[in-house]
Amino acid sequence: MNETLRIPAIEVKQSERRTLYTFAVDGKLVHRFATISRIRRSEDGNLSGYQRPEVLSHIEEIRNYVESESPMVPNAVVIAFDSRVRFEPFAGPQSPYSRMGELVVPVDESLPEERRPGFIVDGQQRLAAIRDANVAQFPVCASGFITDDVREQTEQFILVNSTKPLPKGLIYELLPNTDAQLPSLLSRRKLPSLLLTRLNTRDSSPLKGMIQTATTPGGIIKDNSILKMLENSLSDGVLYRMNQAGGDELEVEQILGVLFSFWSAVREVFSKEWGKKPKDSRLLHGAGVVSLGFLMDAISERYRNKGLPTKDQFAKDLSPLKELCRWSDGYWDFGQNQQRKWDEIQNTKKDIALLSNHLVIQYKALVWNRAPTARGRQLELSPQA
Repeated sequence: MNETLRIPAIEVKQSERRTLYTFAVDGKLVHRFATISRIRRSEDGNLSGYQRPEVLSHIEEIRNYVESESPMVPNAVVIAFDSRVRFEPFAGPQSPYSRMGELVVPVDESLPEERRPGFIVDGQQRLAAIRDANVAQFPVCASGFITDDVREQTEQFILVNSTKPLPKGLIYELLPNTDAQLPSLLSRRKLPSLLLTRLNTRDSSPLKGMIQTATTPGGIIKDNSILKMLENSLSDGVLYRMNQAGGDELEVEQILGVLFSFWSAVREVFSKEWGKKPKDSRLLHGAGVVSLGFLMDAISERYRNKGLPTKDQFAKDLSPLKELCRWSDGYWDFGQNQQRKWDEIQNTKKDIALLSNHLVIQYKALVWNRAPTARGRQLELSPQA
Protein backbone atom coordinates (compact mmCIF):
# COMPACT_ATOMS: atom_id res chain seq x y z
CA MET A 1 0.00 0.00 0.00
CA ASN A 2 1.38 3.38 -1.03
CA GLU A 3 0.59 6.52 0.89
CA THR A 4 2.11 9.86 1.81
CA LEU A 5 2.58 11.16 5.32
CA ARG A 6 2.50 14.92 5.75
CA ILE A 7 4.14 15.77 9.07
CA PRO A 8 4.07 19.37 10.43
CA ALA A 9 7.67 20.46 10.99
CA ILE A 10 9.96 23.41 11.59
CA GLU A 11 12.86 23.87 9.18
CA VAL A 12 15.96 25.28 10.88
CA LYS A 13 18.82 26.58 8.73
CA GLN A 14 21.96 26.11 10.81
CA SER A 15 24.48 26.96 8.10
CA GLU A 16 24.78 27.14 4.33
CA ARG A 17 25.06 23.35 4.15
CA ARG A 18 23.15 22.19 7.22
CA THR A 19 19.36 22.22 7.49
CA LEU A 20 17.43 20.44 10.23
CA TYR A 21 13.76 19.56 10.58
CA THR A 22 12.13 19.31 14.00
CA PHE A 23 8.83 17.50 14.32
CA ALA A 24 6.67 15.21 16.44
CA VAL A 25 5.60 11.83 15.15
CA ASP A 26 3.92 8.73 16.53
CA GLY A 27 6.77 6.40 17.41
CA LYS A 28 4.74 3.44 16.18
CA LEU A 29 4.70 4.90 12.67
CA VAL A 30 8.45 5.46 12.30
CA HIS A 31 9.25 1.88 11.28
CA ARG A 32 6.90 2.23 8.32
CA PHE A 33 9.20 4.76 6.65
CA ALA A 34 12.56 4.41 8.42
CA THR A 35 14.93 1.51 8.90
CA ILE A 36 17.92 0.63 11.04
CA SER A 37 21.18 0.25 9.12
CA ARG A 38 23.17 -2.26 11.13
CA ILE A 39 26.93 -2.25 10.68
CA ARG A 40 28.25 -5.05 8.46
CA ARG A 41 30.78 -5.72 5.72
CA SER A 42 30.01 -6.70 2.17
CA GLU A 43 31.76 -9.61 0.48
CA ASP A 44 34.43 -7.26 -0.93
CA GLY A 45 35.25 -6.01 2.58
CA ASN A 46 33.61 -2.59 2.33
CA LEU A 47 31.81 -1.22 5.38
CA SER A 48 28.05 -0.90 5.06
CA GLY A 49 25.70 0.57 7.61
CA TYR A 50 26.54 2.08 10.94
CA GLN A 51 24.07 1.03 13.64
CA ARG A 52 24.75 -1.33 16.53
CA PRO A 53 22.57 -4.42 16.96
CA GLU A 54 19.54 -4.00 19.18
CA VAL A 55 20.16 -4.70 22.87
CA LEU A 56 17.11 -6.74 23.82
CA SER A 57 17.36 -6.28 27.59
CA HIS A 58 17.56 -2.52 27.22
CA ILE A 59 14.61 -2.48 24.80
CA GLU A 60 12.57 -4.49 27.29
CA GLU A 61 13.29 -1.96 30.04
CA ILE A 62 12.20 0.93 27.81
CA ARG A 63 9.08 -0.93 26.68
CA ASN A 64 8.04 -1.52 30.29
CA TYR A 65 8.52 2.16 31.01
CA VAL A 66 6.48 3.23 27.95
CA GLU A 67 3.66 0.96 29.16
CA SER A 68 3.76 2.53 32.63
CA GLU A 69 1.25 5.09 33.91
CA SER A 70 3.01 8.38 33.08
CA PRO A 71 5.97 7.79 30.73
CA MET A 72 8.00 10.61 29.21
CA VAL A 73 10.79 10.25 26.65
CA PRO A 74 12.21 13.77 26.28
CA ASN A 75 15.22 13.04 24.06
CA ALA A 76 14.61 13.45 20.35
CA VAL A 77 15.30 10.61 17.95
CA VAL A 78 17.38 11.46 14.88
CA ILE A 79 16.36 10.34 11.40
CA ALA A 80 18.26 10.80 8.15
CA PHE A 81 16.00 11.02 5.10
CA ASP A 82 17.00 10.57 1.49
CA SER A 83 15.89 12.91 -1.28
CA ARG A 84 12.54 11.17 -1.69
CA VAL A 85 11.46 13.19 1.35
CA ARG A 86 10.86 16.91 0.81
CA PHE A 87 9.86 19.94 2.87
CA GLU A 88 6.98 22.16 1.77
CA PRO A 89 6.89 25.52 3.61
CA PHE A 90 3.67 27.20 4.63
CA ALA A 91 2.83 30.63 3.26
CA GLY A 92 3.24 33.62 5.52
CA PRO A 93 6.02 35.37 7.45
CA GLN A 94 9.07 33.35 8.47
CA SER A 95 12.02 34.02 10.77
CA PRO A 96 15.55 34.57 9.37
CA TYR A 97 16.61 31.03 10.28
CA SER A 98 13.41 28.96 10.49
CA ARG A 99 10.10 28.43 8.77
CA MET A 100 7.00 26.33 9.32
CA GLY A 101 5.86 23.70 6.87
CA GLU A 102 5.37 19.99 6.29
CA LEU A 103 7.69 17.08 5.67
CA VAL A 104 6.27 14.98 2.86
CA VAL A 105 7.27 11.36 3.48
CA PRO A 106 6.37 8.58 1.02
CA VAL A 107 5.36 5.24 2.55
CA ASP A 108 5.56 2.16 0.35
CA GLU A 109 5.25 -1.00 2.41
CA SER A 110 6.06 -3.18 -0.60
CA LEU A 111 9.67 -1.93 -0.55
CA PRO A 112 12.28 -4.01 1.28
CA GLU A 113 13.30 -2.54 4.62
CA GLU A 114 16.69 -1.29 3.43
CA ARG A 115 15.06 0.86 0.72
CA ARG A 116 12.86 2.92 3.01
CA PRO A 117 13.45 6.67 2.72
CA GLY A 118 14.46 7.13 6.36
CA PHE A 119 17.38 5.79 8.40
CA ILE A 120 17.39 5.89 12.20
CA VAL A 121 20.64 7.58 13.22
CA ASP A 122 19.88 7.77 16.94
CA GLY A 123 17.02 6.30 18.97
CA GLN A 124 17.06 2.76 17.63
CA GLN A 125 16.28 1.13 20.96
CA ARG A 126 13.66 3.68 22.01
CA LEU A 127 11.78 3.24 18.75
CA ALA A 128 12.04 -0.55 18.92
CA ALA A 129 10.56 -0.43 22.43
CA ILE A 130 7.73 1.87 21.34
CA ARG A 131 7.02 -0.31 18.32
CA ASP A 132 6.59 -3.37 20.57
CA ALA A 133 4.86 -1.63 23.48
CA ASN A 134 1.25 -2.42 24.28
CA VAL A 135 0.03 1.14 23.70
CA ALA A 136 -2.12 2.59 20.92
CA GLN A 137 0.34 5.37 20.14
CA PHE A 138 3.30 7.18 21.64
CA PRO A 139 4.38 10.51 20.10
CA VAL A 140 8.11 11.31 20.16
CA CYS A 141 10.18 14.36 19.37
CA ALA A 142 12.34 13.93 16.31
CA SER A 143 15.06 15.77 14.44
CA GLY A 144 15.77 14.98 10.82
CA PHE A 145 17.95 15.96 7.93
CA ILE A 146 17.84 15.16 4.22
CA THR A 147 20.84 13.75 2.40
CA ASP A 148 21.69 10.97 -0.05
CA ASP A 149 25.27 10.84 1.30
CA VAL A 150 25.76 7.81 3.56
CA ARG A 151 29.04 9.33 4.79
CA GLU A 152 27.13 12.30 6.21
CA GLN A 153 24.73 9.93 7.96
CA THR A 154 27.70 8.03 9.40
CA GLU A 155 29.32 11.26 10.60
CA GLN A 156 26.20 12.25 12.50
CA PHE A 157 25.95 8.76 14.01
CA ILE A 158 29.54 9.00 15.32
CA LEU A 159 29.10 12.51 16.69
CA VAL A 160 25.78 11.68 18.37
CA ASN A 161 27.04 8.47 19.97
CA SER A 162 30.65 9.32 20.85
CA THR A 163 29.46 10.92 24.10
CA LYS A 164 27.34 7.89 25.05
CA PRO A 165 28.31 4.43 26.32
CA LEU A 166 28.67 3.06 22.79
CA PRO A 167 31.20 0.24 22.27
CA LYS A 168 34.47 1.99 21.41
CA GLY A 169 35.41 -0.72 18.93
CA LEU A 170 32.36 0.15 16.84
CA ILE A 171 33.26 3.85 16.79
CA TYR A 172 36.88 3.07 15.85
CA GLU A 173 35.75 0.82 13.00
CA LEU A 174 33.57 3.62 11.66
CA LEU A 175 36.23 6.34 11.89
CA PRO A 176 37.97 5.64 8.55
CA ASN A 177 34.62 6.07 6.77
CA THR A 178 34.00 9.67 7.75
CA ASP A 179 35.48 13.08 6.98
CA ALA A 180 33.74 14.79 9.90
CA GLN A 181 35.54 17.17 12.22
CA LEU A 182 36.01 14.93 15.23
CA PRO A 183 37.05 15.38 18.87
CA SER A 184 40.83 15.22 19.29
CA LEU A 185 40.86 11.72 20.79
CA LEU A 186 38.85 10.30 17.90
CA SER A 187 40.88 12.28 15.37
CA ARG A 188 44.13 10.73 16.68
CA ARG A 189 42.68 7.26 16.28
CA LYS A 190 41.49 7.73 12.71
CA LEU A 191 44.73 6.61 11.02
CA PRO A 192 45.32 3.67 13.41
CA SER A 193 41.71 2.61 12.84
CA LEU A 194 42.18 2.76 9.08
CA LEU A 195 45.34 0.65 9.32
CA LEU A 196 43.55 -1.84 11.57
CA THR A 197 40.71 -2.17 9.07
CA ARG A 198 43.13 -2.84 6.19
CA LEU A 199 45.07 -5.35 8.31
CA ASN A 200 41.83 -7.16 9.07
CA THR A 201 40.27 -7.14 5.59
CA ARG A 202 43.02 -7.28 2.95
CA ASP A 203 43.53 -10.68 1.35
CA SER A 204 47.30 -10.12 1.43
CA SER A 205 47.33 -9.35 5.16
CA PRO A 206 48.67 -12.03 7.51
CA LEU A 207 46.14 -10.78 10.08
CA LYS A 208 43.07 -10.96 7.84
CA GLY A 209 39.99 -11.83 9.91
CA MET A 210 42.04 -12.31 13.07
CA ILE A 211 41.26 -8.99 14.78
CA GLN A 212 38.10 -8.91 16.88
CA THR A 213 35.91 -5.98 15.81
CA ALA A 214 32.20 -5.20 15.53
CA THR A 215 32.16 -6.82 12.07
CA THR A 216 34.63 -9.62 12.93
CA PRO A 217 33.41 -10.86 16.32
CA GLY A 218 35.22 -14.17 15.87
CA GLY A 219 38.69 -12.59 15.75
CA ILE A 220 41.19 -13.77 18.36
CA ILE A 221 43.20 -10.53 18.71
CA LYS A 222 41.58 -7.68 20.61
CA ASP A 223 41.22 -4.61 18.41
CA ASN A 224 42.54 -2.40 21.21
CA SER A 225 45.80 -4.37 21.30
CA ILE A 226 46.38 -3.72 17.60
CA LEU A 227 45.48 -0.05 18.07
CA LYS A 228 48.01 0.28 20.91
CA MET A 229 50.71 -1.35 18.79
CA LEU A 230 49.99 1.00 15.90
CA GLU A 231 49.75 4.11 18.08
CA ASN A 232 53.06 3.37 19.77
CA SER A 233 54.85 3.10 16.43
CA LEU A 234 53.03 6.13 15.00
CA SER A 235 54.17 8.07 18.06
CA ASP A 236 57.94 7.55 17.68
CA GLY A 237 58.69 4.35 15.79
CA VAL A 238 59.07 3.32 12.17
CA LEU A 239 55.49 4.28 11.36
CA TYR A 240 56.13 7.76 12.75
CA ARG A 241 59.02 8.21 10.31
CA MET A 242 56.81 7.06 7.45
CA ASN A 243 53.80 9.18 8.41
CA GLN A 244 54.94 12.56 7.10
CA ALA A 245 52.13 13.37 4.65
CA GLY A 246 49.27 13.19 7.12
CA GLY A 247 48.16 9.70 6.17
CA ASP A 248 47.51 10.08 2.44
CA GLU A 249 46.71 6.93 0.46
CA LEU A 250 50.23 6.36 -0.88
CA GLU A 251 51.65 6.70 2.61
CA VAL A 252 49.05 4.36 4.05
CA GLU A 253 49.98 1.70 1.49
CA GLN A 254 53.68 2.05 2.34
CA ILE A 255 52.93 1.71 6.05
CA LEU A 256 50.80 -1.36 5.36
CA GLY A 257 53.70 -2.83 3.42
CA VAL A 258 55.89 -2.72 6.54
CA LEU A 259 53.12 -4.09 8.76
CA PHE A 260 52.33 -6.93 6.35
CA SER A 261 56.02 -7.81 6.10
CA PHE A 262 56.59 -7.80 9.85
CA TRP A 263 53.53 -9.82 10.82
CA SER A 264 54.15 -12.28 7.99
CA ALA A 265 57.61 -12.77 9.48
CA VAL A 266 56.12 -13.27 12.95
CA ARG A 267 53.75 -15.88 11.49
CA GLU A 268 56.69 -17.69 9.89
CA VAL A 269 59.11 -17.60 12.82
CA PHE A 270 56.53 -18.39 15.50
CA SER A 271 54.39 -20.71 13.38
CA LYS A 272 53.78 -23.07 16.31
CA GLU A 273 52.11 -20.26 18.28
CA TRP A 274 50.37 -18.50 15.39
CA GLY A 275 46.58 -18.57 15.43
CA LYS A 276 46.25 -19.66 19.05
CA LYS A 277 43.85 -17.83 21.33
CA PRO A 278 45.42 -15.56 23.99
CA LYS A 279 44.49 -18.02 26.76
CA ASP A 280 46.61 -20.66 25.02
CA SER A 281 49.51 -18.45 23.91
CA ARG A 282 50.78 -14.97 24.68
CA LEU A 283 51.95 -14.37 21.09
CA LEU A 284 48.66 -12.79 19.98
CA HIS A 285 47.70 -11.71 23.49
CA GLY A 286 47.62 -7.97 24.20
CA ALA A 287 51.05 -8.03 25.87
CA GLY A 288 52.57 -10.03 23.00
CA VAL A 289 51.11 -7.86 20.22
CA VAL A 290 52.21 -4.56 21.78
CA SER A 291 55.67 -5.92 22.66
CA LEU A 292 56.19 -7.25 19.16
CA GLY A 293 55.32 -3.78 17.87
CA PHE A 294 58.29 -2.36 19.77
CA LEU A 295 60.44 -5.13 18.31
CA MET A 296 59.24 -4.16 14.81
CA ASP A 297 60.47 -0.63 15.49
CA ALA A 298 63.84 -1.84 16.80
CA ILE A 299 64.45 -4.02 13.75
CA SER A 300 63.43 -1.19 11.42
CA GLU A 301 65.88 1.10 13.24
CA ARG A 302 68.73 -1.29 12.47
CA TYR A 303 67.89 -1.13 8.76
CA ARG A 304 67.23 2.59 8.79
CA ASN A 305 70.16 3.48 6.52
CA LYS A 306 69.28 0.69 4.10
CA GLY A 307 65.58 1.39 3.65
CA LEU A 308 62.66 -0.55 5.09
CA PRO A 309 63.09 -4.20 6.11
CA THR A 310 61.57 -6.88 3.91
CA LYS A 311 59.63 -9.83 5.24
CA ASP A 312 62.72 -12.05 4.94
CA GLN A 313 64.87 -9.51 6.80
CA PHE A 314 62.31 -9.27 9.59
CA ALA A 315 62.23 -13.07 9.81
CA LYS A 316 66.02 -13.33 9.86
CA ASP A 317 66.24 -10.85 12.75
CA LEU A 318 63.39 -12.48 14.69
CA SER A 319 64.74 -16.04 14.41
CA PRO A 320 67.48 -15.75 17.09
CA LEU A 321 64.78 -14.82 19.62
CA LYS A 322 62.70 -17.91 18.98
CA GLU A 323 64.42 -20.09 21.58
CA LEU A 324 64.15 -17.37 24.23
CA CYS A 325 60.41 -16.82 23.90
CA ARG A 326 57.98 -18.62 26.15
CA TRP A 327 54.69 -17.78 24.50
CA SER A 328 52.78 -20.91 25.56
CA ASP A 329 54.92 -22.95 27.94
CA GLY A 330 57.79 -22.64 30.38
CA TYR A 331 59.15 -19.56 32.10
CA TRP A 332 60.42 -16.24 30.79
CA ASP A 333 63.87 -15.37 32.16
CA PHE A 334 63.97 -11.60 32.64
CA GLY A 335 67.29 -11.68 34.49
CA GLN A 336 68.13 -10.60 38.05
CA ASN A 337 66.47 -13.78 39.35
CA GLN A 338 63.17 -12.67 37.86
CA GLN A 339 61.24 -15.44 36.16
CA ARG A 340 57.61 -15.46 35.09
CA LYS A 341 55.52 -18.38 33.92
CA TRP A 342 54.25 -17.85 30.38
CA ASP A 343 50.59 -17.44 31.39
CA GLU A 344 51.42 -15.03 34.21
CA ILE A 345 52.14 -12.29 31.67
CA GLN A 346 49.13 -9.97 31.74
CA ASN A 347 47.90 -7.17 29.49
CA THR A 348 49.02 -4.42 31.88
CA LYS A 349 51.40 -1.49 31.44
CA LYS A 350 53.90 -3.06 33.81
CA ASP A 351 53.97 -6.46 32.11
CA ILE A 352 53.98 -4.96 28.61
CA ALA A 353 56.98 -2.79 29.52
CA LEU A 354 58.75 -5.78 31.11
CA LEU A 355 58.23 -8.02 28.07
CA SER A 356 58.96 -5.26 25.54
CA ASN A 357 62.25 -4.26 27.18
CA HIS A 358 63.30 -7.89 27.44
CA LEU A 359 62.65 -8.65 23.76
CA VAL A 360 64.34 -5.49 22.48
CA ILE A 361 67.39 -5.83 24.75
CA GLN A 362 67.83 -9.48 23.77
CA TYR A 363 67.46 -8.52 20.12
CA LYS A 364 70.18 -5.88 20.50
CA ALA A 365 72.50 -8.36 22.19
CA LEU A 366 71.92 -11.24 19.78
CA VAL A 367 71.52 -9.45 16.46
CA TRP A 368 72.66 -5.85 16.52
CA ASN A 369 75.92 -6.74 18.33
CA ARG A 370 76.39 -3.29 19.81
CA ALA A 371 75.05 -1.21 22.68
CA PRO A 372 71.43 -0.12 22.33
CA THR A 373 71.22 3.06 20.27
CA ALA A 374 67.56 3.40 19.32
CA ARG A 375 67.44 6.70 21.21
CA GLY A 376 67.11 4.83 24.50
CA ARG A 377 63.61 3.80 23.58
CA GLN A 378 64.15 0.13 24.34
CA LEU A 379 65.21 0.93 27.90
CA GLU A 380 62.25 3.11 28.85
CA LEU A 381 59.28 1.77 26.94
CA SER A 382 55.98 3.38 27.83
CA PRO A 383 53.16 1.55 26.03
CA GLN A 384 50.07 3.71 25.72
CA ALA A 385 47.17 3.03 28.03
